Amino acid sequence: MLALAGLPLFFMELSFGQFSSLGPITIWKISPLFKGIGYCMVIISILVDIYYNVIIGWSFYFLFRSFTSVLPWSHCDNDWNTEMCVEIGNLNSSRVQNITDKLCQVALKANPLANCSVPKFSTPSEEFWKRHVLNQTDGLHDIGTLRWQTTLCLILAWTVIFLCLAKGVKSSGKVVYFTATFPYVVLLILLVRGCTLEGSLDGIIFYLTPKWEYLLRAQTWAVAATQIFYSLGPAFGGLITMASYNRFNNNCYRDALIVAILNCATSVFAGFVIFSLIGFMARMMNRDPSKVVDQGPGLAFIVYPEGIAQMPISPLWSVLFFAMLLTLGVGSQFVMVENVISAIVDEYPVLRTRKTWVTLVTCVVMCLLGLPICTQGGIYLFVLMENYTAGFSLLTVAFLECVVLCWVYGYNNFAADIEMMLGFKPNIFWRICWSFLTPAILLAIMVFSFVQYAPSVYNEYVFPAWGEAIGWLMMFCSIVLIPAFMVTQYCRSVGFVQSCSKVVTHRSDWGPALEKHRALDLRYKAPLGTDACAMGQKSKSDATVERTSKEMKDVLETDYGKDNLTFANDHL
Repeated sequence: MLALAGLPLFFMELSFGQFSSLGPITIWKISPLFKGIGYCMVIISILVDIYYNVIIGWSFYFLFRSFTSVLPWSHCDNDWNTEMCVEIGNLNSSRVQNITDKLCQVALKANPLANCSVPKFSTPSEEFWKRHVLNQTDGLHDIGTLRWQTTLCLILAWTVIFLCLAKGVKSSGKVVYFTATFPYVVLLILLVRGCTLEGSLDGIIFYLTPKWEYLLRAQTWAVAATQIFYSLGPAFGGLITMASYNRFNNNCYRDALIVAILNCATSVFAGFVIFSLIGFMARMMNRDPSKVVDQGPGLAFIVYPEGIAQMPISPLWSVLFFAMLLTLGVGSQFVMVENVISAIVDEYPVLRTRKTWVTLVTCVVMCLLGLPICTQGGIYLFVLMENYTAGFSLLTVAFLECVVLCWVYGYNNFAADIEMMLGFKPNIFWRICWSFLTPAILLAIMVFSFVQYAPSVYNEYVFPAWGEAIGWLMMFCSIVLIPAFMVTQYCRSVGFVQSCSKVVTHRSDWGPALEKHRALDLRYKAPLGTDACAMGQKSKSDATVERTSKEMKDVLETDYGKDNLTFANDHL
């Protein structure tokens, strides 16, 4: 999935954004008919931003509660704990046996033929999460009231995001130096500590043992694709936004390879960290590791905190773990928020001088939209948003990106644009992936995901039909913008009279932002405002790039200095 979908899309979007220096909406002047793809990207980013920052808020709360001598989720002596709360080390205690016997007596008295089974006990971390942090209700139908703790932490999370972005991309770039390096330090510390725990090897063996039968399930591939999208970030628009700030001649090909490989390696490395602790917990609970693993937020806020609570000096490891979650979350979040802000100011240039205010208003609005998730029933909204906002819609956006760039704009044109920046064209591997393999894989995943569709489930709670309908509405509210803008673009530009090729062909001002870079290629030498269609459709065709040695040399000398003639001659 990384080699045939993630990496090709990653390199495609870096090249796309860097070449044009435009945001995710305005960049679609490459083919105005598909401008709805840009709006779809922004809506997806907004929906993900809303619930993703709630995770950062939860991480803040767990971090604050970690500054104590005894972690509150390490024992059952808190106000929120129930009689069914049992610490891992006491699973075979007389108290557990007494509770079991008592419940069996009640069951047999009600029905003498009933089978007496062991009741389901809960761990301290599970009750801390469900009964204290969330105080969750029985279902989506009961939304409950706001939890003031998580509400304040959500406000704090959005305040941090605003401060990171207040001065624009330069301030966020400085933050990255910390958010990108600190997690590696913490992961290494936690791995060393985890490998010294009893049973850690069991968890690592479970992690490395494949289950081949899962490869026959479409859901497995859909989840893998979604993970790649969340991990590398294609189709959200954030890559396009960040790449638009690069120098025109930045080696985005090298960047794509390094980042994608390091990203995948980091995910594998983090797996060892997580499953070494899961193996330790499985040994403590006398269970198979598969019975310990949880899904969704449960892994970060139930399983791992429970494992940390069993360690010596547990508050220290808890502080390190949740500090790492915060840096990872903030690092991802401000890229997606910057994507939304850049889209707004690019679409409405009058707001560029007031970008700080745009950032503030954007953060405040999305903070308010996230408040329902901070209610007692908010976890059910969270699960719906996680399952529906960025799954099928991301696959759709990525598929259409490949179609537009390789079949509407033309692969040869796109490859020539990359050659203008890097000095060489992408090889045959990229052409096969962008034109055939990647869109085919994405389309197959979308089709089989529909065929094997199953309703959302949170633990043992199955969402009602009207809850599923809310999820589908959240998914299609972004996708519907694509055909909607196709219709509006056609009506505005053509008026049902001229050929639709005018809205399919790129606009005359498409291309590099600076005139010195536009001078590299005759396709972009036409005066701004000239209709591409009036030029004999030359820019639409997959014509060979026409440039002169003198033009290339002038631009390279300007970018890299007249003394660096060797570098310029290499490109020529």
